[in-house]
Amino acid sequence: MKETKEFETESKQLLNLMINSIYTNKEIFLRELISNASDAIDKYKYIALNSDNKYPLKDFAIELSYDKDAKVITIKDNGVGMNKEDLINDLGTIARSGSKDFINKFANAKKEADAEKKEASKEEELNIIGQFGVGFYSAFMVAKDITVLTKKYDSDEGFKFESDGVKTYTIESDDSIKDSGTTIILKLKDNSDNEDYDRYLNDYEIEELVKKYSDYIRYPIKMEVTTKKEKLDKDGKPIDGQYEDVKDIKTLNSMVPLWKKNKKDVTDEELANFYKAKFSDYSDPFTSLFINVDGVISYNALVFIPSHAPYNLYSENYEKGLDLYSKGIFIKEKCKELVPDYLKFIKGVVDSEDFDLNISREMLQNSPVLRRINDNIEKKVIEKLKEIKDSDFKKYVEFYKNFGDHLKFGIYSSFGSKKELLQDLLIFHSLNSKDDEFVSLKDYKAKMKEGQKEIYYVSGKSLDAIKLLPQLEKYKKSGIDVLFLIENIDEFALSMMKDYDKVEFKNITNESSEDLSSEEKDKLTTLEAENKRILDNLTESLKGKVDKVTFSTKLVDSPVCITTKDNYSLNMEETLKNDPSNKANPDLYKATKVLEINPDHELFKAISKLTNDDEIKKYGKLLYDEAMLLEGFDVDDKSSFVNNLNELMLKNINK
Repeated sequence: MKETKEFETESKQLLNLMINSIYTNKEIFLRELISNASDAIDKYKYIALNSDNKYPLKDFAIELSYDKDAKVITIKDNGVGMNKEDLINDLGTIARSGSKDFINKFANAKKEADAEKKEASKEEELNIIGQFGVGFYSAFMVAKDITVLTKKYDSDEGFKFESDGVKTYTIESDDSIKDSGTTIILKLKDNSDNEDYDRYLNDYEIEELVKKYSDYIRYPIKMEVTTKKEKLDKDGKPIDGQYEDVKDIKTLNSMVPLWKKNKKDVTDEELANFYKAKFSDYSDPFTSLFINVDGVISYNALVFIPSHAPYNLYSENYEKGLDLYSKGIFIKEKCKELVPDYLKFIKGVVDSEDFDLNISREMLQNSPVLRRINDNIEKKVIEKLKEIKDSDFKKYVEFYKNFGDHLKFGIYSSFGSKKELLQDLLIFHSLNSKDDEFVSLKDYKAKMKEGQKEIYYVSGKSLDAIKLLPQLEKYKKSGIDVLFLIENIDEFALSMMKDYDKVEFKNITNESSEDLSSEEKDKLTTLEAENKRILDNLTESLKGKVDKVTFSTKLVDSPVCITTKDNYSLNMEETLKNDPSNKANPDLYKATKVLEINPDHELFKAISKLTNDDEIKKYGKLLYDEAMLLEGFDVDDKSSFVNNLNELMLKNINK
């Protein structure tokens, strides 16, 4: 006899909320129903393995089918099934979880099982995915009526459940159901201007949804599909140009996730093919790493570092993140909480049973879990990079050319807190290395000259520009190495680090007398006193451009150079000035310049003999422009530069 029952008041409210609000994407109804079917099979398998052969194991599968004319989709499993009480409790009371009750019920039984049963159950551990009642009702987003045909494994009676998901549902006995399991029949809603429900009634759409959300359900998801094949003649040979529709049963899912396989059982080709298909890349990945963590938080991850920067990596629209799975079920694409900003280029998947999902499985509620996984993945990626750097430096250089700036950003953006983690991954061109070679901070320190107390560096717009800097002359002559910083982020990263292994960094273009001997200091003091008139005129001519003009011990062959004070270099000044956030106050980070003159250069000796103060000032402006050009910067006042140059050349020609 058919019984009509009303949903509980709270359940009716929740049902309406779920159908109209909680699920933001209607297509996930199939994910939910397949997940429930997988749960049902898991339950039956667990019971069978612990039943002393009372309940036989089956050829487990989840079957999908559809009828276009009737506008019906069917999902069938041969799992544990339900009796009348289960239908009322797990479908009539929406917020109740049949799966959760099942786990609680059998938890103690598993502990009390004998050793043999324990071993059997270990092979097929219970892996319940979700909450049957909750997921089931997502189907009402696409269905106007739902029929459930089911029979429990330990019952002789089958039941039929029907509902339109509004106020009531009916339950009646059904003797036609012979085998345990559940069949869910969805009568789809009529199409509207905003929604095409008929799209779920074709092979391609269903295959795509299974591949997207349920590809790693561990039981085969089967469906009869139609394919076109060449017609054959009576001898079995293809008839040219003639095709016919053939129906075949096809398994739609892969079943075993690649990231849950043993690393040694996965080939490089399989990894590359998975990466390229999953993340739409045309190139093999630079490297990959399997991460398996079993502890307070358990998860599997498969992370890839691309071999080139994604085309939109520096676009505002770029989305970082790893794809998120829970027990093999796809939950979210590009979960940004799993990746630190400086590693936003990595791709991959994370699969865990420990995510605290809400009832729609669409939002994560346990952010501490995500943070801990984020921290662990970050650590594993950096360990992998260090391993490659130590074992195959040439390969590491290729990575660094693509993503080295991101590591430096990691140090800078963390205000140096990630220094210990990342500093040994930094490599630079240097004065003593060939053009294509890099040196690490560790190697630089190991090769420091006796008595050298600092790690020297210099910044510029390119390697060629840096090599023209007059400040390098002293270091070339003495054989002391200098790191070349050619990226905008370089100086900012080193400024946050302050030192490497207790050896401080020093910019050779910063004015400083710390490394001068007392003899050198005395010499400079004497020179400045003897040439006060010249220095005063030069300083006056450059008022507003430099803080002072002084003599230098840095120069060997060049007549002049620009240095800065207060730890701001010219390159840092330009970078900060061009930062959109500093447009309102572009002079906030202005470098304080010093013009340093080589007192031993013939040009200065000639200028020091001049008696015309105005002429000295013109030379001062030319010397400043020359120094700025050698630093890689343009001349501010080109007209003044040309006029001064022409006037002084003409005067010398006419002598």
